[in-house]
Amino acid sequence: MTGKIILMYGTTWCGACRRAKLFFEQHKIPYQWVDIDQDAAGETFVKQTNNGMRSVPTIVFQDGSILVEPSSKKLADKLGISLF
Repeated sequence: MTGKIILMYGTTWCGACRRAKLFFEQHKIPYQWVDIDQDAAGETFVKQTNNGMRSVPTIVFQDGSILVEPSSKKLADKLGISLF
């Protein structure tokens, strides 16, 4: 990870992934998308991070912290964004 961009591991068929992508786009937060159906290393990372499960989205932040399948509220809290 570059330390400057949020990495989001997910799949195109995942509704929670689409929601997280929309959240980042609406708040103009840059991120890098890794489709684990197309990227074997990405899939391996997700499985290692989630005890063998393909839990997505798995999001890695600049500080090295990871959120898995976060709600919009958890994303907002992590990024210091008020939803109201």
